[in-house]
Amino acid sequence: MAEQSTAQHELATLIVDSLNLETVTADQIDPDAPLFGGDLGLDSIDALEIALAVSKRYGFQLRSDNPENRKIFTSLRTLSEHIERHRAV
Repeated sequence: MAEQSTAQHELATLIVDSLNLETVTADQIDPDAPLFGGDLGLDSIDALEIALAVSKRYGFQLRSDNPENRKIFTSLRTLSEHIERHRAV
């Protein structure tokens, strides 16, 4: 497993907390593993929850009609990179 950056760990913690994941800790989320269809077992409802949590924490919205969503939500790494590019400062 690749090591998480500080931003990735912060996001992984947000995901674990917002989804109330009981069997996974933030440290266990591989930055390059698929968020959906992989070991986490996340689904489209979870994507909405993550988008809401990101909006509250980072000050911008992940829109459901964005054609890049599949790419953005590929992994912890891709989501974190997207957030870093778009977050409110």
